[in-house]
Amino acid sequence: MKQHEITLSQLPLNKKGYIKKLNCSETIKRRLLDLGFVENACITPVLSSPSSEPRAFAIRGTLIALRKEDANQIYICT
Repeated sequence: MKQHEITLSQLPLNKKGYIKKLNCSETIKRRLLDLGFVENACITPVLSSPSSEPRAFAIRGTLIALRKEDANQIYICT
C-alpha cells in the first residue's frame, strides 16, 4: 500500500498518522523531540477548538496542543 506524506495540520480528526520529518527551527525541533515527536511515532488529532486552532494531538499516551503554524512543519505519512 502506498503511503501519502502530508503535514500534521492536514490530518483529519481521529485518523492516525506516523511522523516522518520535523521541518522547523532547532529550538522548536528540540522541544518537539522532547515531547515525543520522533520518527515513526503514531499521532492522532483528537480535539479541535471552534476556530480550528490550536488542535490537540494524542501521541505516546498524552495530549499535546499545537498551533497550525507548528503543525504545518511536521510531516507525516498515513
